[in-house]
Amino acid sequence: MLDQSTQSRLLLQYPMLKNISGKDQNELFNSASVLQISAGTLVFDERQLCQGFPMLLSGIIRVFKASPNGRELQLYRVIPGESCIITSCCLLGNTPYNARGIAEQDLDMVFLPSSLFLALFATQEVFRSYVFHIFSERLTDLMELVSAVAFQKLDQRLANTLLRKSGSIHITHQALADELGSVREIVSRLLKNFAEQGWVKLGREQIDIIDKAALKKLTEL
Repeated sequence: MLDQSTQSRLLLQYPMLKNISGKDQNELFNSASVLQISAGTLVFDERQLCQGFPMLLSGIIRVFKASPNGRELQLYRVIPGESCIITSCCLLGNTPYNARGIAEQDLDMVFLPSSLFLALFATQEVFRSYVFHIFSERLTDLMELVSAVAFQKLDQRLANTLLRKSGSIHITHQALADELGSVREIVSRLLKNFAEQGWVKLGREQIDIIDKAALKKLTEL
């Protein structure tokens, strides 16, 4: 059962829940649980059965595919107010996960049991519309990812990734490689090349963009 403070935080992050009928809203508050998960913890894994639907109050979940040789390709991140479409697919299709999710930051989340998620999806139009809206957004993101992997060279994808991040970028070369589905050595080599051309400045787990125009020109080649 959710206490009053958690209910308020949940409604703040997921305001569409305010439009759910009183009876079903009470059922949600009574049946949902609160989970805290430490950064670095595997939230779900491939071939694992889905037990419920997470709604984040704080933190970030990174969702990715992993190959047998250890390489990863990031699919998307889930932040407070959003939902994980792979979880939704697994619940609606009664299928196991086909990707992994890891806590990129400490997580504080409300967890809906699968039976409650399915009941809300079936009876509450506002909840169903929210799920479909997130599906639409994620599908657009994933199509852009497929296009980038298929048609852009790695240096172009790296430049585009750097441009999407603002200010001083605090990230390791390994984390960038994971995000791009590459290996650290190749990403480090490309970053060194960018630095030698005066496009970026490299520091310890930090990248500062010096010449945005040059990076943007590279992405458009």
